[in-house]
Amino acid sequence: MNDKYYAVIMAGGVGSRFWPVSRNGMPKQFLDILGVGKTFLQMTVDRFAKIVPKENILIVTAAKYKDLVAEQLPEIAPENVLLEPYKRNTAPCIAYATYKLISRNPDATVVVSPSDHYIADEGLFTDTVCSVMKYASTNNDLFTIGIKPTSPNVNYGYIQANKKRGFEFEGHKAYAVKTFTEKPDAELAKVFVDSGEFLWNSGIFIWNLKTIKGELENCLPNVASMFAAGEGLYYTDAEPAFINKVYEDSTSISIDYGVMEKTRKAHVFEGLFGWSDLGTWQSLYEQIPTKDADRNAVQGEHNILTKVSGSVIYEGDSKKLVVVKGLKDYMVIDTADALMICPRDDASVKEILVDLAVKDKESYL
Repeated sequence: MNDKYYAVIMAGGVGSRFWPVSRNGMPKQFLDILGVGKTFLQMTVDRFAKIVPKENILIVTAAKYKDLVAEQLPEIAPENVLLEPYKRNTAPCIAYATYKLISRNPDATVVVSPSDHYIADEGLFTDTVCSVMKYASTNNDLFTIGIKPTSPNVNYGYIQANKKRGFEFEGHKAYAVKTFTEKPDAELAKVFVDSGEFLWNSGIFIWNLKTIKGELENCLPNVASMFAAGEGLYYTDAEPAFINKVYEDSTSISIDYGVMEKTRKAHVFEGLFGWSDLGTWQSLYEQIPTKDADRNAVQGEHNILTKVSGSVIYEGDSKKLVVVKGLKDYMVIDTADALMICPRDDASVKEILVDLAVKDKESYL
């Protein structure tokens, strides 16, 4: 395994769309929503431990989740857990990891990934990422992995590939990037998919440190200069106070908008390994392969379902008996302090979250 390969796992998000299981104090990445005995974060670390040495895995998370990370990932050294004092989106997060790693191994090649995604074919994922890292280690471009779309999904961003400027490396196709587009409406998403030029944006990035450092300096000079000023402070007792001040002053901006949409070095490798960001109960329902004969996705054993179809039944950790009768395409999500029963669609959960905020129920968020 290459000791110059590193993984940066971003684990600071809230994941409110999995309410009431996911809360501000216990977000999605720290939960075993799939019911497999491991949380999303633990599965992500296991995935990248096949690609980089485990001591080269860094976790970037909110400071308030420090204890959760330590509890779930005792094998990750404390100096490899980067604590963000404030939410500032993905560009400062990646800048922090970049400049800290430069002080450790300036010749590193890095894969940056969210902590809470679903991968269907782990073997093909490993093969794809290893190939892209190998290519990125000697090529001064910025690479992302785009997923070949299976539907005009409006919950994902899209990457337009320049099919006239493509190449192949170890059997994996790559293209120069034409455009990045945030979540489109249904009509535009269909145009994207029908054109054959667009891929879903997975949020996975791969590059060598020298290249991302240069592009941060070119595209986000203010952010880059603030983190660069920490030279000599990373991996010392002075790091936390320095980072606190930097995050106070830093703008909040995504790496997509701040760098990838501006750089001339963006390329996208096509990912065929089966992927979902599992951002909602609806996407979870679509991905779970083990549905019952009535197309219900059920987690838990203490239930009686009668004339129930196309529904998500989630029992949580309680031993409570859940009895459901006569529902179609619904969600029944039971936790210790909240029960949600609503249609199985993303809009329903969004409306519930708004209601909680305006009806003085913020303590449940």
